Amino acid sequence: MNISSDPCHSRTLLSHDDIPLACDCRGEGAPLLLFVHGWTCRRSYWLPQLLHFGTSHKVAAPDLPGHGDSAGGGRSRWGVVPFALDIVACAKALTANKVVLIGHSMGGAVALEAARLLGDSVAGVVLVDTFVIDYGGLPPEIVDAIAVPFEADFPSAMAALVAGTATAATPPELRERLVREMSAADPAWALPVWRDLLSWSPTAAFEELRVPIHAINGALIPASARERYAPFVTETIIPGAGHFLQMEDPASFNRVLQSVLKRLH
Repeated sequence: MNISSDPCHSRTLLSHDDIPLACDCRGEGAPLLLFVHGWTCRRSYWLPQLLHFGTSHKVAAPDLPGHGDSAGGGRSRWGVVPFALDIVACAKALTANKVVLIGHSMGGAVALEAARLLGDSVAGVVLVDTFVIDYGGLPPEIVDAIAVPFEADFPSAMAALVAGTATAATPPELRERLVREMSAADPAWALPVWRDLLSWSPTAAFEELRVPIHAINGALIPASARERYAPFVTETIIPGAGHFLQMEDPASFNRVLQSVLKRLH
């Protein structure tokens, strides 16, 4: 069998509050690479990475509660920290002595908070285009200005979000897929998560963590975010890439991530 084409296997993990989570897993070898998707996204957005890195590492990508094939349950609090607790539960269920947390967009925020909770078992954190919004200290009026269009017309606002985070490198069929799948999220949880994310700040995590943190960014990261977090994060830029760079050109992204992982070992 050609291992590079050997599919992932799916298993069910439990969130920190016992919500069943769909999770794709593959491979063996330390450290565990735990991939965290973004807001209203799903684990399949990491499939090219699972197939590639699953030949040399144990890899896993769960659907966070409410996302993809994972139920939302009766959760009363939605946001970055509850999702981080879910990732901690996944890491423990996967029995990894060492883990690298790799988060795209909101998933990077979740990864940073999970790293704080996991402590010495974390070998490093990789942030994939996480700061396409310059989180940290956004005043309430700015949070409102960003969030209100989603509360008024969720599908239209989501289509605008995808368009605004695409570049010439984003294939039209990928844009269509993202709009279709992300717009299908339930606003009952998606909207409170969005507000929580916009209000979140990475400062405490950056100041507390003592593990390597590397950002793989596309062309859209604001200069303000790059300057603010430069003391805490090393960075690789993929020129011209849009927000979903791991899906736009998986081979190029995987080469960059491979190089980053070598530095973490």
